[in-house]
Amino acid sequence: MPSSIYDFTMKNIDGEAVSLADFKGRALLLVNVASRCGFTPQYLGLEALYQKYSPQGFAVLGFPANNFLWQEPGTDAEIKTFCSIKYNVTFPIFSKISVKGKDIHPLYKFLTNKAANPEFSGGISWNFNKFLVDRTGRITARFGSREKPESPQISQAIEKIL
Repeated sequence: MPSSIYDFTMKNIDGEAVSLADFKGRALLLVNVASRCGFTPQYLGLEALYQKYSPQGFAVLGFPANNFLWQEPGTDAEIKTFCSIKYNVTFPIFSKISVKGKDIHPLYKFLTNKAANPEFSGGISWNFNKFLVDRTGRITARFGSREKPESPQISQAIEKIL
């Protein structure tokens, strides 16, 4: 079992390998995203968080997933176009993965695993679940889909670890 999110290498939306270790020293919000979900407008709030806190060492990392009612059916190229045209997303978006089930990606297996992440473990309930990770790679908070990125709870949690 990996010991940190930094042990993972992911493909970005353009298919290039990106080590999450490249984000060491930054606070991160990892979010499973989807283009055809009632929560999809959260892209606006996620981008606003990224713009506001990025200069202080913060990043949002988006992981498209098609696990919930096929709400992310597009190809990586279609997802990239959608995110940039519809929501002007500039934060890193990665290649589509599975965040639950027998084909769960190892990163999400780690994030949801009770042994690796006892305080914030448990399955992904829907699109736009959010994991807040501090500058050392430790998960410090988890927020459900209904928790909007612009909520005071999320901003306060981010500011606490910056």
